Amino acid sequence: MSSNFKQIAPVEIQGNVFKLLGSDWMLISAGDIKSFNMMNASWGGMGVLWQKNICICFIRPPRYTFGFVNKADYFTLSFFEEKYREAMRFCGTHSGKDVDKVKATGLTPMSTPHGSVSFEEASLIMECRKLYFHDIQPERFLVPEIEEHYPEKDYHRMFIGEAVSCLVKKGA
Repeated sequence: MSSNFKQIAPVEIQGNVFKLLGSDWMLISAGDIKSFNMMNASWGGMGVLWQKNICICFIRPPRYTFGFVNKADYFTLSFFEEKYREAMRFCGTHSGKDVDKVKATGLTPMSTPHGSVSFEEASLIMECRKLYFHDIQPERFLVPEIEEHYPEKDYHRMFIGEAVSCLVKKGA
């Protein structure tokens, strides 16, 4: 783990999680420092389930990152200051199958306490141990307009992870 970060308890996170997830965005990453991918996301959640602090993320199966998260035991959710918005946008609009996102964005990969990967530039990192997954089932939509988010019928997989490390940038 980088010396630029300190570990805190998830209950010490500052700010509004709706803002963090919905408008500040995050990068979902999985793999290890030698082989990983990351993608931009704005759908997710944080809370308490099964007496654990949990994070929820949603990934469509066609995304390159899906394979990494699906087979890994851990994934990270990384949050950044506004000045990294374009790097995050790039990670959401380009596939790691086609381009080296690290080279293109200038982000600096780092190992996390449980061997996953995040980035030195992040201001907050949630490292999560996968606990559960579930595939979105369209027949269970209670509000018909939700289907509008799936013109390709590529329904998300929901991953629930226990927040096992919560890292904040020192001085932030």
